[in-house]
Amino acid sequence: MAGISVWSLLLIFVIVLLLFGTKKLRNIGGDLGSAIKNFKKSVNDDKPDKD
Repeated sequence: MAGISVWSLLLIFVIVLLLFGTKKLRNIGGDLGSAIKNFKKSVNDDKPDKD
């Protein structure tokens, strides 16, 4: 099989966790979530009304 196994993904997650730490990953996740939220809001605001 050429796919990525669950164990490989788990190992990658552990390595990333050790490199960046939980606090930095939490901050990155929060920043990414707010960026996506603001992007969706701006896309919806730019659509013309269908009245």
